[in-house]
Amino acid sequence: MKLILDAGALIGIDRDNSRVAGLIELGRRAGAELVSSTPVVAQAWRDGARQARLARSLPMIDVHAVDLDDAKLAGELLATSGTSDVVDALLSLLAMPADQILTSDPGDLGDLLAARNIDAKVIAI
Repeated sequence: MKLILDAGALIGIDRDNSRVAGLIELGRRAGAELVSSTPVVAQAWRDGARQARLARSLPMIDVHAVDLDDAKLAGELLATSGTSDVVDALLSLLAMPADQILTSDPGDLGDLLAARNIDAKVIAI
């Protein structure tokens, strides 16, 4: 099982949000792999000198790079789902059944997963 982190989750890590920290700890205790994508990091990253918590946490997260095939799939998924956030579409491509996504945008991610017919759990933070 993967615990997939969107920008809201990474910002929660950076801001020492107790809900985000607790959900991540529960996931890690259950053996979940922490996963995100490079565009998500770009959304959350602003200044490494001021984001020490996030900087320390990133090595523990498997951050997937985006390639041309991913970009094409994300575009097609946006068309199918009727949503418009490219970063959310790319992140949703990482999800498999039984994974969990920590997100500040549960509506769009739910729509994207439904368009892929993936039974992953969306957890609003």
